[in-house]
Amino acid sequence: MEKGYISLVLHAHLPFVRHPEHAEFMEEDWLFEAIGETYLPLIGMMDRLVRDGVPFAITMSLTPPLCEMLADPLLMQRYDRRLRKLVELAGKEIQRTRGHDDFHRMALFYKERFEEELRLFEDVCGRNVLSAFRRFQDQGVLEIITCGATHGFFPLMQVNEKAVRAQVRAAVANYKKHFGRGPRGIWLPECGYYPDVDRFLKEEGIQFFLVETHGILHASTRPKYGVFAPLFTPSGVAAFGRDVESSRQVWSAEQGYPGDPDYRDFYRDIGFDLDESYIGPYIHPDGIRIHTGIKYHRITGKRVEHKEPYRRDWAMEKAASHAGDFLFNRTKQVEHLYGLMDGRKPLVVAPYDAELFGHWWYEGPEFLEFFIRKAAYDQDVLRLVTPIQYLDENPVCQRATPALSSWGAGGYNEFWLEGSNAWVYRHLHQAADRMCELADRFPHADGVLERALKQCGRELLLAQSSDWAFIMRTDTTVPYAVKRTRNHIMRFTRLYEEILGNRIDEGFLKECEWLDTSFQELDYRVWAD
Repeated sequence: MEKGYISLVLHAHLPFVRHPEHAEFMEEDWLFEAIGETYLPLIGMMDRLVRDGVPFAITMSLTPPLCEMLADPLLMQRYDRRLRKLVELAGKEIQRTRGHDDFHRMALFYKERFEEELRLFEDVCGRNVLSAFRRFQDQGVLEIITCGATHGFFPLMQVNEKAVRAQVRAAVANYKKHFGRGPRGIWLPECGYYPDVDRFLKEEGIQFFLVETHGILHASTRPKYGVFAPLFTPSGVAAFGRDVESSRQVWSAEQGYPGDPDYRDFYRDIGFDLDESYIGPYIHPDGIRIHTGIKYHRITGKRVEHKEPYRRDWAMEKAASHAGDFLFNRTKQVEHLYGLMDGRKPLVVAPYDAELFGHWWYEGPEFLEFFIRKAAYDQDVLRLVTPIQYLDENPVCQRATPALSSWGAGGYNEFWLEGSNAWVYRHLHQAADRMCELADRFPHADGVLERALKQCGRELLLAQSSDWAFIMRTDTTVPYAVKRTRNHIMRFTRLYEEILGNRIDEGFLKECEWLDTSFQELDYRVWAD
């Protein structure tokens, strides 16, 4: 007897990184790694499931910056070139590793894996990854949801709520451009919610969003069913809360499955291990070491220097075992909750960063496929659904206002507002105010003026990306994040002053349009009263 549901939600996002002024740019590898290690494996997984007639339903956010990059011809050309170089490198590795059975076996595997990625990219996707995701949505097995236009962190933008509304409106317009209809759900950037922001979602026809656990538990009215049923906000939009237990089992490298000793070690890559005279053509032209994706070692143990060779067959056995364990725990969880919820079927919402599956946890896509197949045929306690499917079957829900919350460290706003990144907000707030001023002052524009106003909007959106504050806080590629923030604000400010002074430098405008090509459909009036 079916007693409940589980909703798998994958959040696919990367900041907009495109540098036509350079033949190769290291940060573009963020996208290329995600395509090869996460997006194409997920497409391959869904393709097999559909082919085999396996019933399933997944929800996946594809954020506007990611959609813009996946639809960009220059970036896709560069990805194709990178993938072909990996096929070439794997062929060389087959020769180099002869006599080393464990490594040679994996070199053969990587050659086959990269060739399969190339087949998926060219034959299945037609060099258009978005088209494959859209096909699965049209087939009814994937619900694609949107996000804030550039992943701006809403709770720290609410000093000018027109800027928040613009992020939502621009995101919806971008979604329609890529998928041919409006989005039914949204992943609030960083799951950042503040009370009443949902009214902007309602205006755009969005029916649901995801929120962190304590956003539901600390709602204005105590939730009768905890996070195992959504709340309807006063605007009528449904808020779905994250289940802590299911997230921890998969997400945590310390307590969850990804830290198993038999899984592939992320950090041991031949891009760092091999001599530069050999690996040089496959890393950055300046000699900067990068991940190639060819890794021969398994995790072996936490905090140990010596790493044992990776065994793909062992890793697949563990992925299947962990998928069975995850399903067992979810069925027991659902059975227990069903007995406490007066016969109402509980919903377990399990949201994750999509890049966990494949990029950080190499065996993650296989784990997902094992789980989906087992859930379809090995039990009858729970069923995979999307949030929309749940609402269709359960249209009556409790009404309350979730609490301010995020899924960042600490659960609120501090990760994006502390010593390393607080300086950005005075510039972002001023630019948002100025963008609203421009939109109100020029309700109708065409020609060069309209282009300049749209470019101002692009520069503001790109500056508002929460990724830059996040990178500053994590102390990774900080100079790049700082430079991106400053450049977008400086370009915005110059255009703003030129517009008001009626002296637009069309040469400078063309350069900005060439550098920042995203959101061609943008209507600058989304910032207007």
